[in-house]
Amino acid sequence: MPEREELQGRAVELLQRLVQFNTVNPPGNEQAAQEWLRSLLEPAGFQCELLAATPGRPNLIARLRAPSDGPTLCLLGHVDTVLADAGEWSVDPWSGELRDGFLWGRGSLDMKSQVAAEVAAALALVEEGWRPEAGELLLVFTADEETGASEGAQWLCREHPDRVRADMVVNEGAGAVLHYDDRRLYGVCVADKGVFRFKITTHGRAGHASVPRIADNALERMGPLLEALRSRRPTFELTPEPEALIRALGHDPSDPERALREVSAKDPLVGILLEAILGVSLAPTIIRAGEKINVIPSVAELDVDCRVPPELGEEHVRRAVAEVLGEEGYDIAFQDTVTGNRSPVQTPLMDSIRRFVDREDPGADVAPVVLPGFSDSHWWRRAFPDCVAYGFFPMSAMNALEAYALIHGPDERIPLADLGLATTFYSDLIVETLR
Repeated sequence: MPEREELQGRAVELLQRLVQFNTVNPPGNEQAAQEWLRSLLEPAGFQCELLAATPGRPNLIARLRAPSDGPTLCLLGHVDTVLADAGEWSVDPWSGELRDGFLWGRGSLDMKSQVAAEVAAALALVEEGWRPEAGELLLVFTADEETGASEGAQWLCREHPDRVRADMVVNEGAGAVLHYDDRRLYGVCVADKGVFRFKITTHGRAGHASVPRIADNALERMGPLLEALRSRRPTFELTPEPEALIRALGHDPSDPERALREVSAKDPLVGILLEAILGVSLAPTIIRAGEKINVIPSVAELDVDCRVPPELGEEHVRRAVAEVLGEEGYDIAFQDTVTGNRSPVQTPLMDSIRRFVDREDPGADVAPVVLPGFSDSHWWRRAFPDCVAYGFFPMSAMNALEAYALIHGPDERIPLADLGLATTFYSDLIVETLR
């Protein structure tokens, strides 16, 4: 097995170079990064393909087969990133600068770090002579994750399912340690919430703004709805993943409201994270009304980002919205809907993660969690119902709250020690699974 120091050094070098590829999406421009990764993997013996829905935006698939049948382990990642405003950063966002024990740059957490760790682990093993004894190692690095995966994972799983079919997938979504009270918890993302974005419309009557009461201002009608979204929330629902997390935090999950109050009293930031996974969340994000400053608008529109527990659909969302806003005074139209999904918790993959955490951090616990956002894991669960897809990138030098604060923000960075920890996990998992 490769040594930790070697794995960390290799991952750092890979991540520095990956950060230097500007793959902000849109437009993505992932081709140069993907071709560079292929140039590393093909000479090591991986069979590589670049598959693209759109020229210049390929997805990379690299496989290493064993001589005998066995499971397919897929290590998954995406190479596109969100934008970065260089004026808000302490360093060049595309420098990969090493400073104070961190590697800085856009994508250093989300999620070029995981791509680098997965490639570093695979290359180090192969260079030491390792080959899978049974099954197949599959590395899949996608484009377009940050804007919905229509040219990335979603497209791959729909148009080329036989190229990416896997029994186990390890992706992003969790793994940074959560310190709470005297507990240390490593989350494993076993589920993604669904996305049910919708538009609320209020109607009035247009008129000249110099005589406000001559008209019926649709924008004013939006005011009480915005206040309701700010001050109310749907009733919490105890689905399996938050129930497991509440237990791991040492609280009774039978009353989610009380559990949240208790958690928030001890650690308000942990409470914020817990609240986000306890049922339907509603976040107003964009409002539109009127085109001229001297005309009272007859129509106002509000876009709401809505996230929903796995396996629940539109009717469930409508009930939650009515609970918060009432049933009259607005129209609602859904614009973007994807039902969330989950993988089972009791699996050999979870056992491997628990053993790794026991070795690396004795006394820490592992807890299944649901991602309040959305990841490419969804598309593998949806396309391959028997596939177990988890999100796990272990970090102990940087905790979960610190990482959340940096993802998509300025001065995104990762501790070098956590790159070594994660690369060791992927190396161990590959050897343990494909034997």
